[in-house]
Amino acid sequence: MDAVRVALLREVLAGTEWPAATRRFAAALRSSVVPHGGGLLLVGTARHEPWHLAAHLVDEAAWSGRPELAPTLVRHRVRRGDPAHLAVGLGRLEAAGRGATLLVVAPERPEGGLLERVHDARRAGATVLSLDGGDREVRALAHEALSVTEGDEVDLDVVQHLVSAAAGENTLAGASAARPGRLRFRDRLARLADRVTAPPPARW
Repeated sequence: MDAVRVALLREVLAGTEWPAATRRFAAALRSSVVPHGGGLLLVGTARHEPWHLAAHLVDEAAWSGRPELAPTLVRHRVRRGDPAHLAVGLGRLEAAGRGATLLVVAPERPEGGLLERVHDARRAGATVLSLDGGDREVRALAHEALSVTEGDEVDLDVVQHLVSAAAGENTLAGASAARPGRLRFRDRLARLADRVTAPPPARW
């Protein structure tokens, strides 16, 4: 999702908790994935594989200059002949330990032993984050959780877009400090989009 569409989403959701909540969650994600660490593992449920979130995070990793944001998509079913980036099964979670970050996307309660695997990864030292539908067991396993329930103004797909966009924003702190006042192109575009889509000032 491009910067203009994200800005429009944030404008529509202004006055709700979601713009700030997704930025907080994205900040937790950025701080948990470190260069040369255990990597970012992204896993969904058997009925919901977070394909789009994986693709958006790959894009944000490239744009922001933080390759550690690019996730490994862990799948419940891997078929013979799948390309390498789509051939990582649940067994990968068994190797997740200290330094690894596990992002769980669970609109519903996971089945097939996923919670047990996530619990084992957390015990081994992995950082667990969840974008979920409010299931208590999922939230209890997460160091940081953001839940979207049926009564909320947004759905989990929208929240994933906002989180992935925020994950790539303002991440080159060192470059900004070295050249104060100069923002990356995408940050300038996002700010411009925010200004263009903002309502006109009130006239009294």
